[in-house]
Formats: sequence, C-alpha cells, structure tokens
Amino acid sequence: MARYKEAVCRQCRREGMKLYLKGDRCYSQKCAFDKRAYVPGQHGKRRSKLSEYGLQLREKQKVKRMYGVLEKQFRHYFDIAEKKEGIAGANLLIHLEKRLDNVVYRLGLATSRQEARQMVRHGHFTVNGKKVDIPSYIVEEGDVIQVKAKSKKSNRFKDITESTENRVVVPWLSADLENLTGKVITDPTREDIDVEIQEHLIVELYSK
Repeated sequence: MARYKEAVCRQCRREGMKLYLKGDRCYSQKCAFDKRAYVPGQHGKRRSKLSEYGLQLREKQKVKRMYGVLEKQFRHYFDIAEKKEGIAGANLLIHLEKRLDNVVYRLGLATSRQEARQMVRHGHFTVNGKKVDIPSYIVEEGDVIQVKAKSKKSNRFKDITESTENRVVVPWLSADLENLTGKVITDPTREDIDVEIQEHLIVELYSK
C-alpha cells in the first residue's frame, strides 16, 4: 500500500469504526464517521456479508491504517511477533504500541498518530536525552521521551500544555504534559490496548 493521499476519514468509514486519524476532530460534531457511518462509495449503504478471507483482510487493513504502517513493514512486525514467546497476535499489537510515534500520541503530546509521526520526523523529540527522528523506533521499559527544549517554544506544544481535553494516558506510560515529557513505566500488555481488534484474524490471514 502506497502513501494514502485521500481524505483519511474515508478509512474510518471503510473499516466501520473510528480510527482517530484526525485527532480532536474525531471527538467533535465534524467527525465524518458520525455523519456517515457507512462504507464510502456509490454502493456504500448496501450491506454485504464478508467471506472469511474478507473479514481477515479487513482486520489487517484496520490495524495497518490505525498505526499508519505500510504492508511490508507490517508483515515484518508480524514475523517478529511470531518468533517471540506468547501469542503472535498479542505480540504484534504490543510491538506496534511501542513505536515511538504511537508512544508520543499515547502520552498526549500529539492529537493523532499521524501528527505524532510528523513531529518525530521533524526531530522534536529525544529519547533518553538523544534526538530520535525515526517514528518506528521501538521504546523500551525505562525510556524517557521528551520534547526538545527549542521545540517547547513552538505554539503547537504550547497548545498541548494548555489543553488536556480528550487525552487519556495509558497505564504503562507516565506523562508530565506541563514539562512535555513522558516515561515508559513497563511494557504494554494486551489488556492495555483499548481498541476493538480481533488480532486472531490477522494471524489466520498470514498463516495461510
């Protein structure tokens, strides 16, 4: 899948649930999914029963779009998850959760994963005092994520410190929005991922 250039709200409608791709807009009355909660396109309102393969494919696409990962990288993550001890599907989601762009979003330092990814690429963050501009960087327990001192002066980060609306920090992270910093307390568990995902369908798809 190449970079998606169309309206991202269509992705939520296609997957039948909010993926929170546009940050605060997803919580407002302007949310396209709330207005048109059906598949986009001429025949979007028609209900059609998906095959077993169709269900598996949709679940994979949903998770890819949620975390902003392309097919090749997503498959690589699955291969890593499959080799680890434990359940492959849960390992996959945990690995995705530990991406730096997702952690920035989960800490409330960005309103969406897409915004977090852009901020990381622009070099606004440090991990343990060192600049990291790779969104796919995997954090570990004890890592400290912080906005660079120079970046703290930007209006965008000033807005973040002043507004905590719709920000819910997950249990495996601690956040200090006043100082624009956060810490990885422990590795996430499957129970910490509060999104409706049937990861076993992805495992079944890749296991064929």
